[in-house]
Amino acid sequence: MQVDKSASLAKQNVDPVYITGHDRSMQHSKGFLAVVEAARPNVNEINIKQARERLASNSNAILMDVREDKEWENGHTIEAVHLGKGILERDIESVVPEKNSEVIMYCGGGYRSILTAEIAQRMGYTNVHSLIGGYKALIAGDWKMELKD
Repeated sequence: MQVDKSASLAKQNVDPVYITGHDRSMQHSKGFLAVVEAARPNVNEINIKQARERLASNSNAILMDVREDKEWENGHTIEAVHLGKGILERDIESVVPEKNSEVIMYCGGGYRSILTAEIAQRMGYTNVHSLIGGYKALIAGDWKMELKD
């Protein structure tokens, strides 16, 4: 199946389960989804397989968890750095000083990371990606996790 990144999955009649392998059952407001859909064409989204390949081929690539502190504390990938969406703009330049660094952002389901990737790009970052399916896709993809006891 060919998926056009410039159009929303819904507009293409593509089931996100086909892309991510899991159900995104979280309920989001219409306003939030509208903001995400407006940002989506400006962001490079990658899947789990592509993320693995990028991290394996680029030892300097950064996997960034942009979820809230409580979400991070409950579990995250062992190789991720945490920079929550709420402080991203304030702190990203100190965490990732090189604006051409490859950064793969993930959130819970792949929506907030679209927004953070777009913000990072607006701040001058040139090699930023949003992980389709987010943390849920990482779990489904058997990534090594650090989980809360």
